[in-house]
Amino acid sequence: MAITGIRRLVFKVEDLAFTTKFFTDYGLRPLEADAAAARFETANGAQVRLLPTGHADLPQGSAQTGIGVHECVWAVDTQESMDRLCADLSRDHELTRDAEGVVHFITPFGQAIGLQVWTARPVYGAPSPSNTPGHIGRLNQPRKWLARATPKRIHHCVWTFPDVQEALDYYRDRLGFRLTDVQKGFGVYMRCDGAYEHHNIFLANAHAKMPMFDGTLKFHHANFELEDIDEIMVGKNVLDRKGYNFEGNWGLGRHRLTSAAFLYLNVPQLGGDMEYGADCDCVDDSWKVRVWDGAFGTLIYMHDLPHWLQAEPIWDVAYATDAQLKFLPVDPRPVSVAEPAE
Repeated sequence: MAITGIRRLVFKVEDLAFTTKFFTDYGLRPLEADAAAARFETANGAQVRLLPTGHADLPQGSAQTGIGVHECVWAVDTQESMDRLCADLSRDHELTRDAEGVVHFITPFGQAIGLQVWTARPVYGAPSPSNTPGHIGRLNQPRKWLARATPKRIHHCVWTFPDVQEALDYYRDRLGFRLTDVQKGFGVYMRCDGAYEHHNIFLANAHAKMPMFDGTLKFHHANFELEDIDEIMVGKNVLDRKGYNFEGNWGLGRHRLTSAAFLYLNVPQLGGDMEYGADCDCVDDSWKVRVWDGAFGTLIYMHDLPHWLQAEPIWDVAYATDAQLKFLPVDPRPVSVAEPAE
């Protein structure tokens, strides 16, 4: 075990005042904010740092375009693990270490990455039990009454990659990430070797026919984990009352591929979407990689279906063969499996 999750997301922004206010309203705890930068944290201590364009602390030499998350700092479990990773990376990377002990480098495909020995604060969810026909989870007890959302941790982050296979090979072979699922034509899901989340990063295909995908290395969205759907919607209502207008949202939904509830909030000033998420699948090294049709894996349900998902998705999912443990383009001949029972 070495990398355990996301320690910090470093955003390149053009409107520092707006983005500082947004993350405060979003539910993160402010740590510092002035005219030069801002920093926030989630309940487990993972951080968001906002840096205006041109700030000296932004990574230099990356190939990433646009604004948004320009560096992800990954948490490393021990100094021994850090030394092992750095010894390997130093063979063909230029490594720099800052005053906090963060090791910074640029991948061969131009992505800025950081590593830091860091342990998250423990966070424990306690969602309200559910009542359903034949099962009483709450007796003489109402559900929680929440006033606002408090993101517990940064669950995952997504970028578009011009060459998904190159990025997959790098994260697997150089950083020890595990492949968890393949979404044909869309990209691949990977988790840190020391994490149980279904994925900590999604390597999206920059050439997919999706809005805002332009063939370049680019930030797409970051997921902040909440307790349950109730907290997701309370967080959304708080933002609604504060006057935010998130045009082009997917609305509340649940993914089929990861089982997670989601709410994507389009924030152009941050370069992409901020996602409230909850109830994602957890996996370990006994997990079997699956291969999915892109649209089929995207959702079980969604409040506002985008035009490209209006058609009924193809029921196409299977366990990956050894030859499919890689990025796969859209297969014009989908896997034939039984339709679900009505």
